[in-house]
Amino acid sequence: MDDEHLKAVIRRIVQETLNPNLVPIGVSNHHVHLSQTDFHKLFPNQEMTVFKHLKQHADFASNETVDIIGPKGEIDHVRVLGPYRKHSQVEIARSENFQLGVDAPVRLSGNLDNTPTVKLRSANAEIEVSGVIVAKRHIHMSLDDAKRLGVKLGDTLRVEIDGEGERKTIFDDVVARPREDFILEMHIDTDEANAANVGMGKTSYGKILVQKNEK
Repeated sequence: MDDEHLKAVIRRIVQETLNPNLVPIGVSNHHVHLSQTDFHKLFPNQEMTVFKHLKQHADFASNETVDIIGPKGEIDHVRVLGPYRKHSQVEIARSENFQLGVDAPVRLSGNLDNTPTVKLRSANAEIEVSGVIVAKRHIHMSLDDAKRLGVKLGDTLRVEIDGEGERKTIFDDVVARPREDFILEMHIDTDEANAANVGMGKTSYGKILVQKNEK
């Protein structure tokens, strides 16, 4: 670990200790999850290979990319995330609906009923996949985090993001997603990040304001 990385880790630990309601922000760019069957159609005789591990323990960005092809346009070189999923799923920002010519709904991951179909293209093949969504903002958290915050799976929170003093934003209806192996992190997409002046590749924080127990 180099000095700058170490300093960033220390700053994060200090911030989280001083204010237990702070949550690190992760910005999700467009990406694709694939079933093992669909992966092998697109990448015959290959296995998914790790480009970079993500914050949640099991998740990683792979070296493999595909092009997303919609009725009106396409997005090239979109990263495939691992591990394999039971169903393939395409996640885009709301603004990219217009680029592709689809009307993807805002959904939690895995809620794929009545979602648009697009084509995915690799150097080897082209397949059709239904399951295009705009990911609903959410917070991954451990069971201890959920207990500390007084929330359970499906509850929603309000989170304030400072926006570096220029674009303070309050996000409502942020879904709590506790699981034993999750690490605390709020996920927003690139549209939401731009609105709140949150940059990719650096650690930003939101402040949890209130809990609203929905279930």
